[in-house]
Amino acid sequence: MSTPPRSSTVTVVRPPRWDSRRRAEGSDNTAAAPEPAAPPTVDKVNLAEKLALFSEHWSPRIVGELNGQQVKVVKLQGPFVWHHHEAEDELFLVLQGHLRMELKDRTVDVKPGEFIIIPRGVEHRPVAEEEVHVLLFEPASTLNTGNTRGERTVEQLQRL
Repeated sequence: MSTPPRSSTVTVVRPPRWDSRRRAEGSDNTAAAPEPAAPPTVDKVNLAEKLALFSEHWSPRIVGELNGQQVKVVKLQGPFVWHHHEAEDELFLVLQGHLRMELKDRTVDVKPGEFIIIPRGVEHRPVAEEEVHVLLFEPASTLNTGNTRGERTVEQLQRL
């Protein structure tokens, strides 16, 4: 198999970060270079410890964020409201207990160590006969009750 011919155009490469700092140090410019940003914090999250910090049902708590997504933990008990999300998919990972996800055309049982992804626009209702602990992974813009608002709507989520 032959290698495809290369274009004769010149590729511009961005200088490495150290190079831009070196140029700033060596210049006659009297303005001080900005302080480098502190490195991001890297730490583990113990989900059992986070879940032990609250007892309310249907009130998600944020335990992490990445790429515009939030990682949340929530305790569920009883039936939730029927709803859907116009623009967001949701991932429900069951940590403890048994979740029943009701869809318009069927019901899916989700056990510990299993997850279900609810695509945007799909009408659903989580139901927990007994307390269930769930990890949610969804865009930061996701409202817990989706297209409906009521007593279970949580506008501002707490961070743990």
